[in-house]
Amino acid sequence: MTVLRVALTGGIATGKSYVLTRFGQRSLPTVDTDQLSRDVVRRGQPAAAEIRRQFGDDVFQPDGELDRARIAQRVFSDATERAALEAIVHPYVGLALERWFDALEADRHATVGIATIPLLYETGRAGNFDKVVVTSCEVAEQLKRLTARDGLSEEDARRRVDAQMPTAEKVARADFVIRTDGSFESTDAQADAVCERLLATKH
Repeated sequence: MTVLRVALTGGIATGKSYVLTRFGQRSLPTVDTDQLSRDVVRRGQPAAAEIRRQFGDDVFQPDGELDRARIAQRVFSDATERAALEAIVHPYVGLALERWFDALEADRHATVGIATIPLLYETGRAGNFDKVVVTSCEVAEQLKRLTARDGLSEEDARRRVDAQMPTAEKVARADFVIRTDGSFESTDAQADAVCERLLATKH
């Protein structure tokens, strides 16, 4: 049986990680491509070497690991540099993701696999998935979460929100939408309902 490939996307700080965790609690196989992106740029990995050649030594820590805060500061203030970083990292993440789905296909019990893809629409990858789930909240809530979670100024937070496709556009394209600016109980109930519908798709 072919595994149903599901992408979980949405704007920054719209609750993707929380919803992914909820899906996992419902025993759906999940993978976080943010974690994959951290893995592929670790010291000694080919992507790290390419980043060093492109951006120089100053975006690396003394131990050789990528300084994620420093490179984020650079790329979120320069669209050209952001595109250059994405051109390096995304292919490696894509390969890692394909390996994950291949492993699911080999598991005869798996019917659905869910991957967070933050820039799904921006990178034109929606066609690689059978269904798309979008998390959504008001921009004011995104900014509030970013300043609290990452210690960003409101200006830096807004720059990161503005670097992505507006959430409303993602919502318009989605198969399922989960609003995350209510209570946790509300988000859980929506996620559970989507989970049931995804599982029903495979039966």
